[in-house]
Amino acid sequence: MATTATTRSERLAEVLREEGFDVFLGWAPPTLGYLSGFFEGAGERFMTLAVRSTGESRLICPRLSVSQARRAGIAEIDSWGDGEDALELFRRLSADWGLRSAVFAVDDDMPSRMLLQMQSVLPAALFKAGSYALAELTRRKDEGELESMTRAAQIADSAIQAGIGAVRPGASEREVARALAEAMANLGGNPTFCIVAAGANAAEPHHLSDDTIIASGDVVVMDFGCEVGGYQSDITRTVCCGSAGDEVREVYETVYRSQAKAREAIRAGVPAQDVDRAARAVIEEAGYGSYFTHRTGHGIGLRVHEEPNIVEGNDRPLEVGNCFSVEPGIYLPGRFGVRIENIVTVTQEGHRSLNEEPAPTILETGP
Repeated sequence: MATTATTRSERLAEVLREEGFDVFLGWAPPTLGYLSGFFEGAGERFMTLAVRSTGESRLICPRLSVSQARRAGIAEIDSWGDGEDALELFRRLSADWGLRSAVFAVDDDMPSRMLLQMQSVLPAALFKAGSYALAELTRRKDEGELESMTRAAQIADSAIQAGIGAVRPGASEREVARALAEAMANLGGNPTFCIVAAGANAAEPHHLSDDTIIASGDVVVMDFGCEVGGYQSDITRTVCCGSAGDEVREVYETVYRSQAKAREAIRAGVPAQDVDRAARAVIEEAGYGSYFTHRTGHGIGLRVHEEPNIVEGNDRPLEVGNCFSVEPGIYLPGRFGVRIENIVTVTQEGHRSLNEEPAPTILETGP
């Protein structure tokens, strides 16, 4: 990991110079993991990985995290113990690097209390949102990253059968979610989320699974994923408990065609918003345009949601190595909803799906 970490820090330093930043301050585990291989979070304790525009880096961390950080290959570490002043180490870093009036790029996930503490130490410095600087690197996945993401996607694919098997009259949303999570764990993935929404709940794109009991004829949306080697998967499949009516079939097949049309639009050099437009055109033509209430997709990697976003207004061209979801949906309030989601990566030829292909017609489960 040390070679990769060194290369990534050097690439980040180049971006910092181009954007006029002196230092990047990372805090979130995905940020630290990407830059150093050290995925640990500090909770309420003060911790930051500082990367200088010259390429130097230094970790300030609690003493209880030093051995893990060294095992990840981090060489420059300043540590502090409970009861000691962690800010004194930030003052030392600032003095060593001459940062009295520097411009800092700050990890968007950094707690405000920590940012305010650093600002109190350097009142003449400028602290700016800096996630986009790191996003310039993370938006393009290398082969190692794609290997982890593909494995995470395969685990999610394999877990689908457990979820489908749990969809039956009398089962609760929580039971289906538990079956999905257990299947992913048994297959070697670390489950990160499981959204199961049945009946009218399926019309809520971010429904929180609860004790709702599934009835015969209910449409059931399953949106779930796991992590492998720090990298995420995310997949959505929609099934019907028992026989599906004509309207359910029509909505499902419309969403299926929307997803297929969006994926046809994917290739390097195409603005991200064009993929969103392709998906939306199919749904609008079918008369359900007002019921497609979210973007077509989001980037994914160490985080479930990152760049690039597949949404109107994002005219940045897609690049080889971009990974994102393609997940159009139709949501009929109080009745049912349908969403189909695959994770794809942009290739020289167009794109490759990390997930198996969805069924062209809605799957009917049980009686």
